[in-house]
Amino acid sequence: MGTDDADSSTPTGQFSKHTETTAVGAARHLGAGRRMAGWLKAVTWIASLALLSAVIFAGYWFIRLQSNLSTAPLNAGSTPTGTINQATDRMQILILGSDTRDGANAEYGTSDDSTGYGQSDVMMLMDISADNSRVSVISFPRDLLVTIPECTDQKTGEVYPERSGAMINEAMAQAGIGCAVDTVNKLTGLEVDHFMMADFNAVTELSNAVGGVEVCVSDPVYDPDSRLRLPAGNSSVQGEMALAWLRSRHAFEDGGDLGRIKAQQAFLSWLTRKVTGDGTLSDPVKMLRIADVVTRNLTLDEGFASPSALVTVGSRLKNIDVGKVAFVAAPTTQSVIDPNRLDLAQPAASQLFAALRDDVDLTDPTGTESPTPAPTEVPTTPAATETTPAEPVAPIYDKALQPVSVANGSGVPTRYQEIATALIADGFTQLGEAAAVPAEQTVIYYSAEFADVAADVAALFGIPDTQLIASTSVYGVQLNLGADFATGTQYGAATLPPDVVNQTAGDVVCQQVNPFLIDRG
Repeated sequence: MGTDDADSSTPTGQFSKHTETTAVGAARHLGAGRRMAGWLKAVTWIASLALLSAVIFAGYWFIRLQSNLSTAPLNAGSTPTGTINQATDRMQILILGSDTRDGANAEYGTSDDSTGYGQSDVMMLMDISADNSRVSVISFPRDLLVTIPECTDQKTGEVYPERSGAMINEAMAQAGIGCAVDTVNKLTGLEVDHFMMADFNAVTELSNAVGGVEVCVSDPVYDPDSRLRLPAGNSSVQGEMALAWLRSRHAFEDGGDLGRIKAQQAFLSWLTRKVTGDGTLSDPVKMLRIADVVTRNLTLDEGFASPSALVTVGSRLKNIDVGKVAFVAAPTTQSVIDPNRLDLAQPAASQLFAALRDDVDLTDPTGTESPTPAPTEVPTTPAATETTPAEPVAPIYDKALQPVSVANGSGVPTRYQEIATALIADGFTQLGEAAAVPAEQTVIYYSAEFADVAADVAALFGIPDTQLIASTSVYGVQLNLGADFATGTQYGAATLPPDVVNQTAGDVVCQQVNPFLIDRG
């Protein structure tokens, strides 16, 4: 008995009792450890569930937005020269509004009101600079007469021959959106990277999604054709009234296309200010709602048709200065072959397209991208201060007797007269017009005995010496104008037409109502 008592009091016995005897239970510190392990498991389970939910949510929206998108080929005959980085390169997007009456658009007319792929009711070229500091939006009137290049319907393989004197909004009606892209490329000398085409329904749903867009008219207006009815002053339009604003062809100014374009640009200006001013582009919930609306009613080219690409473009625009979003209308004049149609106004249109090709900031009145750097100061030396600059040496020949001809290969019909006027003003009065073929680069050809005359002609226009070529095929001097000298009288210098920018997104503009559509009742 004594031995049993002694054994039961030993440390070994106590340790055995705590670890093995079920009647006593587990040690207190081991129970706390098990409770902690359970708490950690719960937290881990909740975190995993939250992460899984986020992944499912993101996946759901990606699949939904991706499935919303419709696609079409970028071109209908021309071949792009390369691809761009959508996050860092200069990007040009052709924005089209289709007048198709299919599906949800049936209430705006029957399918007979639009043929083939539908006509482009709105056509704007958005040009985003590489550094995201500015955006230019160029509108093309639907009644503008252009040359539509040969286009191949990418679905059927049917080839449509080149057409001259066709309305620009007909470009996609037969061969698809890619034909509209090729037409704009041919017209401007630019290369469109992507396109976005929306239908009537997109406008109504988008304006609802952003809670309305502010517009302004000078007088009460009622347009029975578009059903636009607004009081004078500011109004918030959405749904059907927003669409009526964009569709109205006669409500503004003199009832022509330019008034319609200005109203469309004003709408986009107000929309730009709204989405950048209320933080929409930084609000995931708002962006998802808008993205869902937009993608359901949007057709894009295959290289642009992904939610990530659209997000990339949106992120590029979210911090832009609204004063650097320039809205421009292609310069036009009444057509010489049809008073109800428009032609490009020259040389203003060529000046605008040349400035765009040169990536000029259209909001800068000087047409320069940035201020010219101040010249570097060179320390003067006694020898330098004593040297008198040489006076220009006058030609040793009579300019009025020198045979100078101009071959206009620039593609701009008015260029011969512009250059001839500059030559005559400088004293070269013995002028002729030579036969020309389209050329990319400007070159001056001269016969050997007229090298000094050729040099002076080059200096007059700022043409580099490397573009002077001696030739036995000409007598005297022949200035061959290329597409690189389509505007102005100084080679390589972009010249902008006056008042080229209608407004910026920072401007608040009230539209002048067509006097015949003022609502007086």
